[in-house]
Amino acid sequence: MPHRSGRHFLQIPGPTNVPDRVLRAMDHPTIDHRGPDFGRLGLEVLQGMKGVFKTESEVFILPSSGTGAWEAALVNTLSPGDQVLMYETGQFATLWHELAERLQLDPVFIGGDWRHGADPDALESRLAEDKDHAIKAVCVVHNETSTGTTSRIAEVRKAIDAAKHPALLLVDTISSLGSIDFRHDEWGVDVTIGGSQKGLMLPPGLGFNAVSEKARRAAETSGMAKSYWSWEAMRGPNATGYFPSTPATNLLYGLREAIDMLNEEGLDNVFARHDRFAEATRRAVRGWGLEILCQDEREYSSALTAVLLPEGHDADAFRKVVLENFDMSLGNGLGKVAGKVFRIGHLGDFNELMLAGTLCGVEMGLGLAGVPHEKKGVAAALDYLAHGGNAAPAST
Repeated sequence: MPHRSGRHFLQIPGPTNVPDRVLRAMDHPTIDHRGPDFGRLGLEVLQGMKGVFKTESEVFILPSSGTGAWEAALVNTLSPGDQVLMYETGQFATLWHELAERLQLDPVFIGGDWRHGADPDALESRLAEDKDHAIKAVCVVHNETSTGTTSRIAEVRKAIDAAKHPALLLVDTISSLGSIDFRHDEWGVDVTIGGSQKGLMLPPGLGFNAVSEKARRAAETSGMAKSYWSWEAMRGPNATGYFPSTPATNLLYGLREAIDMLNEEGLDNVFARHDRFAEATRRAVRGWGLEILCQDEREYSSALTAVLLPEGHDADAFRKVVLENFDMSLGNGLGKVAGKVFRIGHLGDFNELMLAGTLCGVEMGLGLAGVPHEKKGVAAALDYLAHGGNAAPAST
């Protein structure tokens, strides 16, 4: 491959760009993970993550991808054969469902069209039918990375309460934590699942479980086999900042720096920034005359936007054109929308000029790939950004 000048634009919806501050923080000698310096580091990040989850409850840090954090949430709270109610919002909800099956749980999967988030009314109806309370948990993906839809978790909680059902609420925030407002305690979530490689601005390798008191009580009677993922095994060492197995020390250095960065900007400001960039991106999509995959404005994702290409045009071929001509990676379509959509990630360590460059690359790529469009998208986004996100609302 010939040398390419300039930086590669990594605009997939995760892993995201790792900021220099985090890279430099990780570039430290590994220390004794049983020594006093590590204990102080461990306590800092365990406490710091409570603020990110907006919880006073326990947070466990797992040396894993988000998939490991999914598994930890299930095996610590449930028993073999337990029914779990899940909602098909896209590819990642589907994968979580498949994981539950492999763990010998009994997942009940409410079908979806991959263009909407989880329907609170449908969940309430299904729970109301469950008179014997066979369903032990409701599992929902907060931000479905494959489709760019964000489920309304506060409404899901209200639906569970309205059905007077005791099921636990388990929520995947892997692509929303640190990017989209999420409130573990206020929304009554029992286990929140997170990952390091998206809004937390780290490489892959850390998973998270934020755990309510109700979930902790459920763990006391869980009959699932577990060892590496056991919360109980982690709880004792975590009290003094340590871990039961060898921790990912250098990732924890990076996590401490990432938490500092989020707090310096202020979480509400972080969320507002992501909201602003998402709206600018949607204005660009409409300016091109293309269609946003998500169909409910209340569920638009602030972490990414999935864009449908016109019938007869291959989204992967378009992505290849963009990569080869402008050295920019866009997210591919997954599962049922493979080849039909491309995904623009606008999350993490990201600013206005980075977004402008991203949208310029997309608009130029649409022309080179022969995708019918109007050359109005970049202008619409820049006009919005130039006014600080205070331009009049765009028509839909």
